[in-house]
Amino acid sequence: MKHYNRKAFDRLQRMDTLASVYRYSTKIFGDRLQSFSISGGTYFTYKSFRKACGNLSEILDGYGIGYGDKVAILSENSPNWTLAFFCTAVFGRVAVPILPESSENEVGNIIRHSESKAVFVSKKLLSKLKDTDGLLVMDIDTLAVIQENDEAGRWEKERRFPSPDDLAAIIYTSGTTGNAKGVMLSHRNLCRNILAAYYAHPCGRKDSWLSILPMAHTYELSLGMLYPFACGACVYYLGKTPSPAILMPALRKIRPTVMLSVPLVMEKLYRNMIIPAVNRSRLLLWLKSGFSPLYHALLGHRLRASFGGRLKFFGIGGAKLNTETEEFLKKAGFPYAIGYGMTETAPLICNAGVRDTYPGTTGVHAYGVQVKLHNADPDTGIGEIVCKGENVMLGYYKDPERTASMFTSDGWFRTNDLACMDAKGRFSIKGRLNSVILGPSGENIYPEEIESVINGIAEVEESLVVQRGGRLVALIRLKDGYHAAIDNLKKEILDYVNRHVSRFARISEIEVLKEAFEKTATHKIRRMKYQTC
Repeated sequence: MKHYNRKAFDRLQRMDTLASVYRYSTKIFGDRLQSFSISGGTYFTYKSFRKACGNLSEILDGYGIGYGDKVAILSENSPNWTLAFFCTAVFGRVAVPILPESSENEVGNIIRHSESKAVFVSKKLLSKLKDTDGLLVMDIDTLAVIQENDEAGRWEKERRFPSPDDLAAIIYTSGTTGNAKGVMLSHRNLCRNILAAYYAHPCGRKDSWLSILPMAHTYELSLGMLYPFACGACVYYLGKTPSPAILMPALRKIRPTVMLSVPLVMEKLYRNMIIPAVNRSRLLLWLKSGFSPLYHALLGHRLRASFGGRLKFFGIGGAKLNTETEEFLKKAGFPYAIGYGMTETAPLICNAGVRDTYPGTTGVHAYGVQVKLHNADPDTGIGEIVCKGENVMLGYYKDPERTASMFTSDGWFRTNDLACMDAKGRFSIKGRLNSVILGPSGENIYPEEIESVINGIAEVEESLVVQRGGRLVALIRLKDGYHAAIDNLKKEILDYVNRHVSRFARISEIEVLKEAFEKTATHKIRRMKYQTC
């Protein structure tokens, strides 16, 4: 039975544009804090946000940036990032978020391909803007105009609020494979994700979010910005890279009730803090060996306290969570939740709330989303996840052929992710369709499962399994500071892994990398880059 407020659920169900979300929240939640920058001290109430948003929209109008025009946002997380997004999307313009770590070349390509007419940019990232001819450029921190465009003073564009199926944002993503593509998300797409998020875990105006993921990624944009805005909550921004030295004091100060993260953050916390702390304590080692419930309860209490003691929801998505780490979190009573989705679905496809998590699975279908397995193997039950729903994108910008390739003949969106489903409707991700390796006797080998075993080894930071000359090779990165006896360690890893995987999934060679893997915004390794290394 879901524990949510029926009136709030019905209200969110009626909202099908970001304009309706904006009008409701800025009217009802008025003087409540909407966002706060921990490092800069800047903040908005919902009332002051509405005033600032209206004023900023008029400035864009004055430069001829109106309904249907594209506006890029290139900045670190901040209250003004939300302002730039809302003053764009709410008034019928189209937001084009750009990840801060994008290269100068990527920034230029996105602005040109999207046909953006204006860009909000932070001072720190201004150097990434090179070809700005004809662009309106605004400082996102001060909201001052850095460069005027050719349409200054013209008021030609019509002013009107958007419709549900109007384009709200174009989000560029390369995923772990392939070239960058512009995902077109409508107002309805984003609003249906707000509803699905509320159904999975209801939040309200008393909740406090701490934002640590890039807002230009759909995961944080939908669930870490739009959702709290719709329920009248406050989002706190670090204003700096979330290193332990920055994050831990912020957790003690803010004491958030909600956070969103990727698996790598929690996996590092478990391997670099929890395990060493246990190994240093005779008491914890004794409890672990003979009093497991007490051991997990004690560590769970310490872990929750380190997050401020008020955490109710720690969302994990973007990649598969290591099973050993998840089993610890479950036994320790840590309030984690699992989500699965894609930029193309804005993003939720499946989710498991705090009460519904089950190690190794990514939960059941999200509210309002139909999910099934396409072409499932009758022996293993593994098939491609496909889905339908109002969360599915309008398509790829200027790319009808690629758009068509992402749908089955009967209209189901193809995720390219392989999974199986248990009797309770919970999906377990096995790997990517295009990363499956064909074994010598025709067996399907899922490299992600082998990598999960390798990543559970104490000395290993991360890994990637590839096929070379018909043999499986594991590329690994060791933890910082580990240099001794590499050859012995490689043999130990090889022996350990091959004892814990199927016969046809055994690796033949270990290769230790000196440089970190190149990753996406959600910290997934760009697999294609290493396939032919």
